[in-house]
Amino acid sequence: MKFLELFLIGIFFLGNCTSPEKTIGEKADALFKKEFNDNEPGAAVLIISGQDTLLKKGYGLADLNTQEKITSQTLFNVGSISKTFVSNTILMLSGEGKINLHDSLYKYFPHFKNLFIAKKVRIHHLLTHTSGLPDIRWNFLDSVALLTAKDEENWAPITKADSLEFEPGSHYHYSNPAFNGLALIIQQLTGTKWQEEVRQKIFIPSGMKKSTITDGAHPEQGVAHGYLKKGRSFIEKDYGEEPTFAAAGNGGVWSSVEELGHYENALQNSQFLKRELIERSRTISTYPNWSDSLPPFIGYSWFISQSQNAVKIISHTGTQGGFYADYVSIPDKKFLYIVLCNRPFPRKIFREQVLGMIGVQEKQVPVPK
Repeated sequence: MKFLELFLIGIFFLGNCTSPEKTIGEKADALFKKEFNDNEPGAAVLIISGQDTLLKKGYGLADLNTQEKITSQTLFNVGSISKTFVSNTILMLSGEGKINLHDSLYKYFPHFKNLFIAKKVRIHHLLTHTSGLPDIRWNFLDSVALLTAKDEENWAPITKADSLEFEPGSHYHYSNPAFNGLALIIQQLTGTKWQEEVRQKIFIPSGMKKSTITDGAHPEQGVAHGYLKKGRSFIEKDYGEEPTFAAAGNGGVWSSVEELGHYENALQNSQFLKRELIERSRTISTYPNWSDSLPPFIGYSWFISQSQNAVKIISHTGTQGGFYADYVSIPDKKFLYIVLCNRPFPRKIFREQVLGMIGVQEKQVPVPK
């Protein structure tokens, strides 16, 4: 009798217990279902823990006109997450001996109005948003011109700067034009479009078969459209409506949560970049003349933070027009969280809640902008 009782009790508990991973997936699914409606712009979410995919799902609509639903394979503009692709391509070229991260801008842009600036700012300053170059695009380009301005047009005004905002390496000031400049340097070094270099060097080795990069106007079909809420309705806010959207080095990559998952897996396994360069890019860059109010928190394009128990958190957000994104990797826990949205959403709150599900509390969430 005792054996039978114990057996029945065991069956009861097995039938009523779920794995921690399944519980996290269910909680996250409920969280996103509450935020995104089926008949509005929404999001695609990927959560991986170890070898297990806890959540891979789309919510809402990719296109309000066609009513196409979002899936885990929907292509979104990933905004500033694009900068990590530019950075990694620069790092590959440095590994090939084609560029030195201590090179000055003068080597690649000798036509700077102020040659002192060009000789003072280094490649690594562009990668870490510490160059001190002022963003003076609006002094030379109006909002109409910026609707179609590509990398060249967005970078050209920066070369006309009279002075720096601060000494390179002393402060952090997020810079989109810096990555337009880096994209142009890739083209100088390779003799091909930088978009094609990224495709060959990163997309193909990573298995990112559908991902693409803006090079002027983007196709109307096959991608999600970005939206902003206006009153009770949504207005489209992407190419043709949002200034600087045509510039690609700072935010031109279009990808899905599935393919960004392949990207992170390729980084973890050093499939296109040497392990030492990956580690360096995901290590905080420090400068002897640092005098910012915040301590350094950025590597080569990646933002680095820690949890309360000193677990390293590597991330990048993306915002462009109606597109909002968050990419969070915790290598020590083999955890990955990626969300791509085609309308604004409270990234910080959602990141806190998702990380809280695995017992991680981020000390301070880096804010790129």
